[in-house]
Amino acid sequence: MHVNTPLMKWLACGALALTALTLGGCATKQVLPQEAAPATDYLIGPGDNLSIVVWRNPEVSQGVPVRPDGKITTPLVEDLQASGKTSTELARDIEKALSKFIQQPVVTVIVTGFVGVYSEQIKVIGQAARPQALPYRRDMSLLDVMIAVGGVTDFAAGNRAILLRTVDGKQQKLTVRLNDLIKDGDISANLPMRPGDVLVVPESYF
Repeated sequence: MHVNTPLMKWLACGALALTALTLGGCATKQVLPQEAAPATDYLIGPGDNLSIVVWRNPEVSQGVPVRPDGKITTPLVEDLQASGKTSTELARDIEKALSKFIQQPVVTVIVTGFVGVYSEQIKVIGQAARPQALPYRRDMSLLDVMIAVGGVTDFAAGNRAILLRTVDGKQQKLTVRLNDLIKDGDISANLPMRPGDVLVVPESYF
């Protein structure tokens, strides 16, 4: 049997080229980036209660609430912006303000009552047992939210609930299965929460 040598060489080269392209495609396959974890440092918000301790100066150490306008007033320091800052950032700002009256003040700020900034609160509306706004906490999950609001009412369509989330300035709608999670114990229906999420629990048609 006569074998066409040039043809065989051409076929062999083609097979090698196809193999190289296939392997190259596997080697350069892109992995979709995972969603970046939100910032975990707690931001002070209106309604929070703060304990301000000035080392060796008990007369200017006290507990103060954060006013609705996001500011606080302490001895020697008036109308200082607190909302939107971490406790460490606020402590440094208080030190700077007190340095006019106290030599090298050392300040510690402790958040004793948590509300959080409004833009980062988790809001639950609709047919939840206790609709409310919750302060976002690190590693908070959908199940944590359901426990905090007492689950859903008998009139809720839990598996038609919607999670509204803003990512890069654009709103996303995620369908969540609350009935599967809290009634059937399906942990695969649990989701990580993000600051500013809004959970909408609709009413059942029946």
